[in-house]
Amino acid sequence: MARTRHDGREERRSPDRRHRRAKTKAEVRRKVRELERLRDQGRATTAGRKPTVAQWMETYLTDIASLKLKPRSLDDYWSKTRNDIVPGVGQHRIDKLQPEHLERMYRAMLDAGHAPSHVVKVHRILSRALKIAHRRRIIGENVATLVDPPSIDEIEANPFTKEETKAFLEAASKRPTFMRWIVGVGMGFRQGETLGLRWSYVDLEAELFRPEWQLQRLTWRHGCADPHACTASCRAPPDAPGTRATSAAARSRAPRHARGTRAPARSQRGGLVFTRPKTKKSRNAVPIPPVFIPFLHEHKAEQEELRAAAGELWQEHDVVFSRPDGRPFDPRAEYEEFKELLKEAGIDDRRLYDGSRHTAGTILNELGVDMPTIMEILRHTQISQTRRYVKGRSHLSKDAMRRMGEFFVPAPAAPTDPGPTETRTETADTRAARARRRRRIR
Repeated sequence: MARTRHDGREERRSPDRRHRRAKTKAEVRRKVRELERLRDQGRATTAGRKPTVAQWMETYLTDIASLKLKPRSLDDYWSKTRNDIVPGVGQHRIDKLQPEHLERMYRAMLDAGHAPSHVVKVHRILSRALKIAHRRRIIGENVATLVDPPSIDEIEANPFTKEETKAFLEAASKRPTFMRWIVGVGMGFRQGETLGLRWSYVDLEAELFRPEWQLQRLTWRHGCADPHACTASCRAPPDAPGTRATSAAARSRAPRHARGTRAPARSQRGGLVFTRPKTKKSRNAVPIPPVFIPFLHEHKAEQEELRAAAGELWQEHDVVFSRPDGRPFDPRAEYEEFKELLKEAGIDDRRLYDGSRHTAGTILNELGVDMPTIMEILRHTQISQTRRYVKGRSHLSKDAMRRMGEFFVPAPAAPTDPGPTETRTETADTRAARARRRRRIR
């Protein structure tokens, strides 16, 4: 079999021979005709032994998904692949995978206590990997499209009311991190965006925040050429940008082979790192409320005092909200502080997202701001996403329905002034007295 190369010469290749087996000749002929049909349609799968699901998932995540996904999303894909997909269906050849295999895996995950939303995420990851395999003709069909994942109930937003917002910020005003909570709650920033704000992207004169970066915690990855041969040649990497992981908790988060060693670090891309926001829309500038400007100037002056006091111990990261030594705040510690503030303010437990972005969107809506404007402030790509962030209030609904009712059934008109009316009550003067006065006047 010959193929023309780019230089015009012919390249000899071995013919693509396929074999089909069956118990009867009729079944063999049927399989051969099916293969010929796929060949004529250009849908025949590539020759050679197909990889297992585990092998294909490793190829997909290492060589394909890593080129497109953000680091945090890629970490999540790896985690669910290792913990769910490989133990569940990893041993099957990718071309022999059946819908029943996926359904049994999902059923086992639900029985083990996983939430339906977790199962749906696993289904989407596996489906995307199989979609690429089908596009490259490694398999003839993406069996994940034949399976319905479990139904999930969307988590209802539970934002602060106006009164709860004031109580929360009053409790936060007693802490050094007050400005961080003002920005997070008052402007609807995501946690990573708030902690990743840098002074280089803050324009106090134009009153603009530009969230060009976000702070995220990523999983450590092995940097050695042969992880299995590595013993004491790696150590625990930094806990934050430019810092060392010295705590027991930080060491436990490092790769198992890296714990307790002191050789040069080879583990890569882990710990607290600055990453770009997920979408271009997320990097749009956000106007700063003018009333916040004096507080930000005061906050910047206090940070300069901390830098002077720290001296050589100061670690410059240009972040707006920093620890006393200049390092950015740890998202985990900030989450714990959020829970503490809820208790101090007397607010029932809820998610950090509810107390920041959902709260900002809902209060903006209550203040009469239209949806497209709220969408721009929260930097959503679709207005349907903004509507999920805005929760209606019962008292606003009641007032709206009152006005609706008055539109359809107008209230009774107020009584008009009827003018002078006749009275039947006799005055003090009698008729004879009035007649005598008239005679005197004449």
